[in-house]
Amino acid sequence: MLTDPLMQRALVAALLVGLAAPVMGTYLVQRRLSLLGDGIGHVALTGVALGWLVGNAMGLVEGALAIPGAVVAAIAGAVVIELVRERGRTSGDVALALLFYGGIAGGVLLMSLAGGTNANLMAYLFGSISTVSGTDLGLTVALALIVLVVGVGLRAALFAVCHDEEFARAAGLPVRLLNIAIAVVAALTVTVAMRVVGLLLVSALMIVPVAVAQLVASSFRRTMTLAMVIGVSVCLTGLSITYWRDLSPGATIVLLAIAVYAVVSAVRPLVRRRRPHDPHPHVPDDVRVAV
Repeated sequence: MLTDPLMQRALVAALLVGLAAPVMGTYLVQRRLSLLGDGIGHVALTGVALGWLVGNAMGLVEGALAIPGAVVAAIAGAVVIELVRERGRTSGDVALALLFYGGIAGGVLLMSLAGGTNANLMAYLFGSISTVSGTDLGLTVALALIVLVVGVGLRAALFAVCHDEEFARAAGLPVRLLNIAIAVVAALTVTVAMRVVGLLLVSALMIVPVAVAQLVASSFRRTMTLAMVIGVSVCLTGLSITYWRDLSPGATIVLLAIAVYAVVSAVRPLVRRRRPHDPHPHVPDDVRVAV
């Protein structure tokens, strides 16, 4: 498997997606915006179709501008929903619903105008890692590095904004700028994971590893670190399974993540029961009993 050039590119892409997606998912879960990835993914579908339309008009190879188009559309959609949420003109769920329906409809309409078919959208909706080219991999590496640098490098400031905006504003942090940064990086994360798990499943890869980590970890930093480990593990394992079995990589990866969540949820109460409860775990015991 490791000697196949196709699988080499696919494994690198899966590794990067497994690292990047849970990073932004940690912030989205903290802000209770777990479905934001779905909304951005639907808008990115419009960008994919728009890229096809522009590429065909320029005489380029079909799909050459699909990923750049998805990046532009996803960033625009994420910024719009953040501004709508901030101004409070409509509730967050209504804004997400508009992104859901408008993104899907716009993608299908533009793809038909570009001379393509709905089958051309399937690779982006459900992932098609077997078609990842060297150019696609280069874009994935660049976008994943941006996500990791911003998500990990600005962790303290972004956590402050996600946890309590009023406190962050009182502390002098640029709250609006940081909120927009979260939205933009979330959009980049969606486009990074698009070719691996697909736009319809990308939100699961952003959220489920974080949900698993929250069952075990006791701090924000540990949650993010463990979620990244889980994301990489399920991505590489799922991709390896699909090398030997004719299965959809995206669906396999997401179902593996959900299976891990189910197992950890079932085992966690049993482990807690066996462990003696210490009401003050950070305070050293001051009483020693000699046996």
